[in-house]
Amino acid sequence: MAGAPKGEGRRTRAEQRASTISLILDTAEDLFSQRGYFGVTIKDVADRMGIHPALIHYYYDGKQALFDAVFGRRVEYAVEVRTAGLDAYEAGAGDHPTVEGALRAYYDGAFDVYIRGDEGWRNFGRIFAQVNNAPGYGAEKMDLYFDPLVLRLIGLLQKALPDADPEDLFWSFQFTSGAYTLVLSRTGRIDRLSDGLCASDDFEAVRDRFVTFMAAGFDALYKRTASAPVRPKRAKVRRTKPAG
Repeated sequence: MAGAPKGEGRRTRAEQRASTISLILDTAEDLFSQRGYFGVTIKDVADRMGIHPALIHYYYDGKQALFDAVFGRRVEYAVEVRTAGLDAYEAGAGDHPTVEGALRAYYDGAFDVYIRGDEGWRNFGRIFAQVNNAPGYGAEKMDLYFDPLVLRLIGLLQKALPDADPEDLFWSFQFTSGAYTLVLSRTGRIDRLSDGLCASDDFEAVRDRFVTFMAAGFDALYKRTASAPVRPKRAKVRRTKPAG
C-alpha cells in the first residue's frame, strides 16, 4: 500500500519555483502564439499573470531569454519525434525508399503531436510557424534544430528519385514546409472559405491528406523535369558578407 504523499498540502521551495516557471512559460507561450515575438513584452506576460515584471526578470534575462525558454521546452521533443520517424523508416525501407514514405516519416508523427497534445502544443505550433517564416532569429533556430533532419529527408528523397535535380528537391521541400507551417498557424481562413466544411484546427483531416498531396507535387515536378529538354545550369550566385 502506497504511503501518503510527503508534504501533502505544502509545496517545497523547489516545487513552488517549478510551478512559477511553468506558469510563466505557459502564459508567455499563449501570448507569443497570438501576437508573435515582437508583439509581446515582459510586462504583457506579467500583467496576464497578475504579477510584477520583476518576478519574470528574476528567472529570465529579458524577452529573448524568455522566448528561447518557451521554444526550447517543446522543440527537443518535436525533434525526437521526427528523428524517430526517420530512423524507423530508413531501417524498414533500406535502399528502396519512396517519396510518400519519406514524407510520412517526417510529417505524420509531427501531426500526431498536435492531434494528441493539449492547447499548449497547438500554441507551440503557431510559434513554430512564426519561427520557420522569420529571418534572423527564426532562421537561426531552424538551422540549429531542424536542418540536419531536413538534409536527412532530402537524402531519402534523392534516393527515392535518383535522377531528380537536387534543386527541384530543395524547392519542393520549401513548398511543403511552407504549407505545413500555414497549417500550424490555424488562421481560421479555411473555416470561413469553406463555410465551416473545414476547420483549421482539424489536424487529423490535414494528416490524412497532406503527404499524399505533397508527394504528388514532388512526383509531378520530377516527371516534368525528366521529360523537358536539357537546360544549361544557371551559375550559382556567390553570397559575400557585407563589408564592415
